[in-house]
Amino acid sequence: MARIPHLLMGLLLLSCLGAMCDAEYTKYKDPKQPLNARINDLLKRMTLEEKIGQMVQIDRTVASSEVLKKYFIGSVLSGGGSVPAKQASPETWIDMVNDFQKGSLSTRLGIPMIYGIDAVHGHNNVDPELVKKIGAATALEVRATGIPYVFAPCIAVCRDPRWGRCYESYSEDPKIVQAMTEIIPGLQGDIPANSHKGVPSVAGDKKVAACAKHYVGDGGTTNGINENNTVINRHGLLSIHMPAYYNSIIKGVATIMVSYSSWNGKKMHANYDLITNFLKNSLRFRGFVISDWEGIDRITSPPHANYTYSIIAGITAGIDMASPLILLQICDSTFLKRILRVKFVMGLFEKPLADHSLVDQLGSQEHRELAREAVRKSLVLLKNGESADKPLLPLPKKASKILVAGSHADNLGYQCGGWTIEWQGLSGNNITKGTTILTAIKDTVDPKTQVVYKENPDAKFVKSNDFSYAIVVVGEHPYAETQGDSLNLTIPEPGPSTITNVCGNVKCVVVIISGRPVVIQPYLPSIDALVAAWLPGTEGKGVADVLFGNYGFTGKLSRTWFKTVDQLPMNVGDKHYDPLFPFGFGLTTKPTKTN
Repeated sequence: MARIPHLLMGLLLLSCLGAMCDAEYTKYKDPKQPLNARINDLLKRMTLEEKIGQMVQIDRTVASSEVLKKYFIGSVLSGGGSVPAKQASPETWIDMVNDFQKGSLSTRLGIPMIYGIDAVHGHNNVDPELVKKIGAATALEVRATGIPYVFAPCIAVCRDPRWGRCYESYSEDPKIVQAMTEIIPGLQGDIPANSHKGVPSVAGDKKVAACAKHYVGDGGTTNGINENNTVINRHGLLSIHMPAYYNSIIKGVATIMVSYSSWNGKKMHANYDLITNFLKNSLRFRGFVISDWEGIDRITSPPHANYTYSIIAGITAGIDMASPLILLQICDSTFLKRILRVKFVMGLFEKPLADHSLVDQLGSQEHRELAREAVRKSLVLLKNGESADKPLLPLPKKASKILVAGSHADNLGYQCGGWTIEWQGLSGNNITKGTTILTAIKDTVDPKTQVVYKENPDAKFVKSNDFSYAIVVVGEHPYAETQGDSLNLTIPEPGPSTITNVCGNVKCVVVIISGRPVVIQPYLPSIDALVAAWLPGTEGKGVADVLFGNYGFTGKLSRTWFKTVDQLPMNVGDKHYDPLFPFGFGLTTKPTKTN
């Protein structure tokens, strides 16, 4: 009989444990539940304050685990150049992101925050398959630092190279930009076979959520002025600037960022017709729409003149998440659903914290080889000798003495351009690991070939040396956004002087490092061979690979190269189309096995 009370106590204990399990079970935390069921279950549990917090993105400089916990912040970002420490290690990034995340997880509902960062990959005149591989490598390297969300790709159609963000655009031709949206499945993974159109998809913790930007018409502003007004009819907007968004949505892009610019005088951040009616309703985009940095502030002129008005105008237009910190007094659960949907499909509820398992992916040799391949394939040969039967390229590796000159020949920062380490980019060779074009040349030529480097030689120096040939590397200095707007598009001195002094006295190939076409016509008669290298980044060996014939030139211009800036804007298909080098132009060479 003494065993009966123990048995009853055991049954009671099991019953209590069962009841506790039932009480603790939350549908939104169950990955086996349908996506919409999880979203709706979480929404009904959230207070107004928690909903407002999820619609806010703040910069890491004002973030802490305490701030995220207190205000239920939905997202944190690194603004341009915002880093936890100078030359921070992947582990430092991971620890920072995880610290913020722990603040979010300690809230009542434990909704994870999403951390975002720019991953600009600039001008890519390469094939879609390679772009997809670049996207996958980018995803791995971003994830290696603990970050699951990138503000890329930029699918602007740059119609005027005077725009300071033209190098973020793939082309002036919407068809090329559409093809390059293949970077999205590279970043996010391929969408599932049974996926509904417009529903975001992120395939596991080695992929990142992408952000197509800047919606819409940012590349068509008057005179290429950043954040300005795009004057074009609706047909033009939909046929030139909109098509890549169709492809992005079909490929499951998770988020879309709104442009600072206006369309026919209407600020895009306040454009209900294009954000809600067209993007969300007509195109059935189901990810979330995010503002650009302080984009809501800039609805008024001057910015922040009437913040309450701007908030109401932006959120009413259809912006789901505002960046950076704002204080919202309104909240719509339909907007919030989109934010939660992206967080669920990213798997953040199941694996909110990052680990160190991908640290070795950062700057891996495999990824550097991929970048080197992209450099080779994106270089465009614009001139090669005075005639086709007397080409200068490929250059011979065996020569008695060669000259390498120019401000960009031995400057890794200049090769990389803006959005590298810091927002506006840097100058010098100690900013990141990589190979300058000068070093690549020295590594490529025959050991007996003497390589003389002089950044800006005068004509007397060039004449007094018996150089077999010269390689001049000049171009633009790094810039980003408005700071890159240029009405003259000239190469800064001493670039032009170097071209004149060198090419006037020895056979020369000029390599232009720039984010866009620049003024080159005045110097063209003295140049024997001309190469548009764009912004080759850290892999200078990709340039040397084709200069010396290890690989042939194959690249074609994805944008028109003008004669004078007075012709701008000028794009392929225009009535008065008279370029220096037309869209699609590019000479080819064959690789030489023995050089």
